[in-house]
Amino acid sequence: MSAQRPDHSEQRRLHPLPRGLVELYGLIAVLVVLIPEWIADGTINFGQINGVDSLPMRARAWRTLPELRLASMNLSEMRNLAREMRLLHYAMDTRTRLNSRLLRRLRRRNAL
Repeated sequence: MSAQRPDHSEQRRLHPLPRGLVELYGLIAVLVVLIPEWIADGTINFGQINGVDSLPMRARAWRTLPELRLASMNLSEMRNLAREMRLLHYAMDTRTRLNSRLLRRLRRRNAL
């Protein structure tokens, strides 16, 4: 009267879901996740002709705080700013180093 134990070496059989149910789950995933994401992306980029610019920085803080302005720039924009501000040897600086040099220069310029 001993109960038979299943052999651990034999592979456990999983019952697959019906193909129609898997396709239904896929459709629900598209409806719930992807379509709202596409709508949000289209709404954010609506009205941008060239598609290069991201969200406009309309807040006063983005215009006045140099830290936020530099954080929103890519490295080439930072190098262009360094050239305009006549920083020496800016081309060999890393982003972190260039950021700190530009911040010092901007603060010095605003202090005058």
